[in-house]
Amino acid sequence: MDLAEVERLLAFMEKNGLEEFEYESDGVRVRLKKPSTHTQAVFRALPAHEAPSTGTHSAAHPAPAAHSGGSHELAAAAAAENLHIIKSPIVGTYYSSASPEADPFVKTGAKVDSGQVLCIIEAMKLMNEIEADVAGEVVQIFVENGQPVEYGEPLFGIRPLGKK
Repeated sequence: MDLAEVERLLAFMEKNGLEEFEYESDGVRVRLKKPSTHTQAVFRALPAHEAPSTGTHSAAHPAPAAHSGGSHELAAAAAAENLHIIKSPIVGTYYSSASPEADPFVKTGAKVDSGQVLCIIEAMKLMNEIEADVAGEVVQIFVENGQPVEYGEPLFGIRPLGKK
């Protein structure tokens, strides 16, 4: 079996929405399985002062119109309120819950602990859990479910415990 045959099988799986596929031909057996919807990697959000924001976009990946500074401006206002900003450590699609039917991981006003999952960012078919790096109260959520996010883009504004 050559790479072209494997690619053809992967395309067939994608086209038909298959999670798993087994195939046998000429004594060669292949079993293909998509990653589960459970997380594949865990990223820790960097503190606002450590997460760089490039602010540049390549021609292949232009910035969506919704990102024309809106969430960055909100984050600047949140920083003025001494909120801790959780930024995206990767480029991908933001999901507020583990599945479309599930409740969001957090909502505005929720109390969170350090290490608690706040959202998932899907990147290259991998579901990456983004965790809080501080304990506190979620004051602002800067992105909407299903929205694409960039590296360094603000996701959450959290008021750390003990600050008012």
